[in-house]
Amino acid sequence: MMKVLLTAPYENEKALRELEGLFDEVIYRSWKPHGRAYNPTELKALLEETEADALITEHDEITADVLRANPHLKFVGICRGTPSNIDLAVATELGIPVFHTPARNAQAVAEMFIANVIALMRNTLPAIDWLEGKNWGEGAHTSYLQFKGNELAGKKVGMVGFGAVGQFTARMLSSFPAEILYYDPYYEDANPAYKKVALEELFSVCDVVGIHLPVTTETNGMIDKKYLSLLKKDAIFVNTARATVVNREDLLELLETERIRGAVLDVFYQEPPDEIDYKMIHHKNVLATPHIAGATHEVEDHHAFIMNNNLRAFFHEGNKTIKQLVNKAVLEKQTLN
Repeated sequence: MMKVLLTAPYENEKALRELEGLFDEVIYRSWKPHGRAYNPTELKALLEETEADALITEHDEITADVLRANPHLKFVGICRGTPSNIDLAVATELGIPVFHTPARNAQAVAEMFIANVIALMRNTLPAIDWLEGKNWGEGAHTSYLQFKGNELAGKKVGMVGFGAVGQFTARMLSSFPAEILYYDPYYEDANPAYKKVALEELFSVCDVVGIHLPVTTETNGMIDKKYLSLLKKDAIFVNTARATVVNREDLLELLETERIRGAVLDVFYQEPPDEIDYKMIHHKNVLATPHIAGATHEVEDHHAFIMNNNLRAFFHEGNKTIKQLVNKAVLEKQTLN
């Protein structure tokens, strides 16, 4: 018998029925009607109330305290690209397998990466403000001359980290076409159309540089003045991954001195932003969004089916490969992809 507490959104009816078919009982208590993720105290109370044998969550805080209070858990599922909201070391210590849903938002982030780069290159937002401000006078070519931009086709786009998001973005950009360069010391892509280069070369030659890195001891603060100063004056810098892998003071200095064309930012050191973050958000050459690159309805469908497939393979099909990978991240150094 296994009773599963499900706090992650499973609004796809097919995915929910599928999960219910894998276990004896699924108790669905999505965090969304609650309005926020469950904190550790609330999560402990839910686990006690439901007498659950396992947990599938999305954003809830699964601290060491939560895990030590529930050492009986048969598994924990994290419906995120990386299981960053659980104490993996303690889960491993207690022998609790942890599953996650890599690439669940890769399509969403890749689409928004391209959309916002194009919006910045084509001066879309200032053109909309100009139009709504009733600035269109008698001159028929005023807007044509003032807001003329550039095409993404033919540009060199560099990916710092070439995991799922970088690869999804590269595939889309190939049809523009754009030239794809990438830096990832832990990955070699078989596609000859993608060129693996050193980080210095990538920053020096690319027209668009995108960050696709997780936060690890290796990557935290990794992108600083050493690399940012190599960007071309007409380059666009994009971060839809994690803010702290970039030294924000160095990036802000680059923007304020107009050393680059602009930046597309979806993540910030503080969320909600602090004063330094707002300096970048309000900069005239920055297109900033509030951490929504991965926020689509389809992402929830993706994470539900990916989680179901992982759990089916582990508990019903005896997939030794998945068993060997469970919690591996805590035992070995995390890689960039």
